Amino acid sequence: MMSQQVLSISQLNDYIRGKLDADGLLNAIAVRGEISNYKVYPSGHHYFTLKDENSALKCVMFKGNAIRLRFRPDNGVKVIAMGKISVYPRDGVYQLYCTSMAMDGIGDLYAAFEQLKAKLAAQGLFDQAHKKPIPKYPGTIGIITSSAGAAIHDMLRILRKRYPLTQIRLLPVRVQGAEAPGEIAAAIRYANFHQLADLLIVGRGGGSIEDLWAFNDERVAYAIYESEIPVISAVGHEPDVTISDFVADLRAATPSNAAELAVQDRQALEQNLDAMSAAMATALVRLLKASRKHLEVLSNSPSLKSPVVYLQQRQKSLQLLQNRLVAAENQCIGRNSQRYIALTAKLDAMSPLKVLTRGYAMAQKENGEVVRSVSQVVPGEQVNVIFCDGKLQTTVTDVKENGK
Repeated sequence: MMSQQVLSISQLNDYIRGKLDADGLLNAIAVRGEISNYKVYPSGHHYFTLKDENSALKCVMFKGNAIRLRFRPDNGVKVIAMGKISVYPRDGVYQLYCTSMAMDGIGDLYAAFEQLKAKLAAQGLFDQAHKKPIPKYPGTIGIITSSAGAAIHDMLRILRKRYPLTQIRLLPVRVQGAEAPGEIAAAIRYANFHQLADLLIVGRGGGSIEDLWAFNDERVAYAIYESEIPVISAVGHEPDVTISDFVADLRAATPSNAAELAVQDRQALEQNLDAMSAAMATALVRLLKASRKHLEVLSNSPSLKSPVVYLQQRQKSLQLLQNRLVAAENQCIGRNSQRYIALTAKLDAMSPLKVLTRGYAMAQKENGEVVRSVSQVVPGEQVNVIFCDGKLQTTVTDVKENGK
């Protein structure tokens, strides 16, 4: 007989968990049931059981997923929970690790919403780098919404009150029903093609998830993403979140909030202008006072009162400058004269003519060459003998060297 493999409890639980984790269906599953034994622990994790008429399933939703819930789960509430089935090895029981949850009845729409959201996010439609800045002072605002709803009246009232300089263009569309997404997308593209506005507000008032579903349509999402005109999404009430909110350049909590975000407050602008005007007036008064003071100084100047006095002052200044130049010139000439005398005396002391005054003479040939040796001359050659007071022109009759 073949020996049978023996597993520990941990090995068995790990093996079963591996099998469950490898099952594609169990890794992304949606389960419908009624909540019971719902508990929130201090850690923030949620533990509960889903049950139907015949069975029960243990579930856990960790804090990171639980904080994204848009409703408060409670015992007896029927929900659709999405997540994966796996084994908790310590207890050896399988359970649903819940990642999201919706109240039963909107589960299919919620799942479709999450799928489209993931798809568009992967394509970059929600990237912050693609968001365009909202113009600070839009000349024209295009509103794409129903002409019959309360939302348009609220927006018009707020826009006219806050910034009446803005021109409003309404592009009426259906905001719910099968035809609504196509009409909304077409209106956005129409406004861009004809450059009808500097800013677009796209939205509607509150309603159920089914009522708001037109703004979860990918046709609307692509139209907003491709719009060259900045878009503010204003769908439903603050808790309502649609695909349009993620794609738009700016999300408003409500249509009324969109109108507030779209334009500046006239009263605030007027107050700002008044403050700037007051600051300019204060600066102008200060400048006028400074200019008047400067003018008074100039008007009291002797130069303006009597030009002759001014010319006399300038003449005195010129005379002083002239005296300084003459003094500097005389000083320079005196220094140079002393230096000249000293150099002359030094040159005179070194002059060979000075030696001649002591009784010496100097012989030169006719060409001016100084005769330093008897070997430089020959009998019959003309030689000039120079004294301190003149010269003699002589003829050499004989040449004798010392010792010969």
